[in-house]
Amino acid sequence: MVAQFLIAFAAAGLAVLLALAWLRLADRGLAGAPVARGLERALEPIAFLFRDGTLVDATVPARTLLASLPGDSEWQRLSAWLGMRLPEFSALLPDLGGAARIELTERGGHSPLRLLAEDLGEGLLRLTLADPAAEDAGILVDSLSLHAMEQELEILRSAMDHSPMLAWRQDLQGQVTWANSAYLNLVEAKAQGQTVWPLPRIIDLSARPVQPAAPGGARRMQIDHDGQSRWYDCHLHEIGGQTVAIALPADAAVRAERSLREFVQTLTKTFADLPIGLAIFDRERNLQLFNPALIDLTGLATGFLTARPTLYAFLDRLREARMVPEPKDYRSWRNQMNTLEAAASSGHHVEMWSLPGGQTYRVTGRPHPDGAVAFLFEDITSEISLTRKFRADLSLGAEVLDALEDAVAVFAANGELLISNRRYAELWGAAVPATLEGHVQVWTQACGASPGLVALRDALNAALPDEPLRGAMAGPAGGLLSWGLRGLSGARLLLSFAAPMPPLPMGREAPRAADKPEPAASAAMQRALTG
Repeated sequence: MVAQFLIAFAAAGLAVLLALAWLRLADRGLAGAPVARGLERALEPIAFLFRDGTLVDATVPARTLLASLPGDSEWQRLSAWLGMRLPEFSALLPDLGGAARIELTERGGHSPLRLLAEDLGEGLLRLTLADPAAEDAGILVDSLSLHAMEQELEILRSAMDHSPMLAWRQDLQGQVTWANSAYLNLVEAKAQGQTVWPLPRIIDLSARPVQPAAPGGARRMQIDHDGQSRWYDCHLHEIGGQTVAIALPADAAVRAERSLREFVQTLTKTFADLPIGLAIFDRERNLQLFNPALIDLTGLATGFLTARPTLYAFLDRLREARMVPEPKDYRSWRNQMNTLEAAASSGHHVEMWSLPGGQTYRVTGRPHPDGAVAFLFEDITSEISLTRKFRADLSLGAEVLDALEDAVAVFAANGELLISNRRYAELWGAAVPATLEGHVQVWTQACGASPGLVALRDALNAALPDEPLRGAMAGPAGGLLSWGLRGLSGARLLLSFAAPMPPLPMGREAPRAADKPEPAASAAMQRALTG
């Protein structure tokens, strides 16, 4: 009986011990299972299996990496990404069949990438990527932080890929290690749609710029593609031992600069052919532009003008060369030049310079934008001489006309009085009307409506024949007054009145009958009408 009790008690104790042991093992298994699975997922290798360039299989981290890479096929995306991190990858890959196994490690960087490429035969290629810094770390990444970083990365990648500028990075050997979509598209276009890796350098940063440095310190470079030239302003930055280059399109700026340069050349050629001297001073009153005519007119040395003298130095040199009006004293001349500069900068200003050498210059000052001022020097000596001669001829003609004994007046085709002599004013009054109709009224008031005046009005209203017309009418002071009409060029009309001959002084014989003038007109009237 006691033996049976001991056996039962031992069996129950053993059962309890077994149950406790099983529970402890179960708790350990349940507690360790999530951690093990988590560590397994975090440390799962990044492996790819390709057959002749086609993805056959890949681990979950590997597929995640492929999904984040730009490109068309899986092999293109992965090879481009590996080529940026491991430049020798593309060069060693064709020789993989002989080696069967190649291991590459990224040069530089805080976390160098390691690649293991294995040839498994029958066209199979296994690529395994490892980050030594993350191996056996067992670090769990916060999903929110990872999502924020991925979102920011996507924004930056989208902005860079949709940008029209070319962006790339190259190492010390000049090898392109990264490029944006615009750069890749241009490379593919130059390579007729093929993706070439390592990427070629479409802009050689070590070459001499085609044009001088653009504003901002950029280097202006040229790319020839499809028979056209594309211009870029390249900005360079040294980051981490590599050169980051950003090339901004500059075609519009180059076209604008070329148009401006052609316009300036056209203006320069035009100014060079002008006979008028041109001098343009900026807002600081320094000479910025002049033409060859200025040298010819002023006699100033070319070296002095190209040194960009000030306005007052320019005027002082003109005064020394006796190319300005001779002033009474220097103070008055300086005041005159100050007045000239102020008037030219505020509005249109013209002066006549009578030079000591007998020449006459017209100096014109005009304001320009931004406070600049331009001076035009024109030699008008011949013009002044011609004007003086013309005035002298007019004065002589007026004197000759006033010396005639006959009263003479010339009317335009519209009846406007053009000219009359002094004898005409004495005969019909000093207040000479401006039109022919007014003159007819003066004649009628002075002489009455005599038949001779009616005949004169009829002749004025009728078309004049080629031959002169003559007639006689009663004069304003009585007696006989002869008149004559003659047509001139431009439908103008010459009208003359011959006054009666004054009586001869006592003791002088009368002229012979053969020398007497005709009753219709005097000799002077006949000379005026027949020319």
